[in-house]
Amino acid sequence: MQNIRKQISKRLRFDVFKRDDFTCQYCSAKPPRVPLEIDHIKPVSKGGKNVIDNLITACFDCNRGKSNIELTTVPMSIIEKKERLIIAQSQYLEYKKVLKKQEKIINDEVDEIETVFHSFFDGYIFNDNFKMSVKKFIKDIGFLQVKEAMEKACSKMHYNRNDALKYFCGICWNNIKQR
Repeated sequence: MQNIRKQISKRLRFDVFKRDDFTCQYCSAKPPRVPLEIDHIKPVSKGGKNVIDNLITACFDCNRGKSNIELTTVPMSIIEKKERLIIAQSQYLEYKKVLKKQEKIINDEVDEIETVFHSFFDGYIFNDNFKMSVKKFIKDIGFLQVKEAMEKACSKMHYNRNDALKYFCGICWNNIKQR
């Protein structure tokens, strides 16, 4: 009894090409140099199905050369790609955690700079643009220098909050230029 070949859907075909980076898994050829096809790891004539784990990207020549020979092992490149993808995803998630922690630290530092300002000018809240400036200052010259700049500016210009903020920015920009 001969197995009847079912057509591979366009979606499944595209998913296999995408998984395999639009590259022949046998010879590493890519379009436009070669046309790509879908090959069955376990041939249809030997009971292979149209499922993603049984499909592989192959160029025309490699697919015809293999014919209906059953692969006893999946080409290592697919296994390696899957393992690399799992590792990359894990690293990305860890990287996002680190970025989130760093963002929290810098936001806490901005809040502390704002607290210094509040100790001189009660009731005034930094707007988002000013907070972005403070973040830039912290990243460029460090938290302690920014805090000292705010303390100095507020002490000298304690009579006018706008002058204090301008003076603070001037101190920070001068410190950045000196680096």
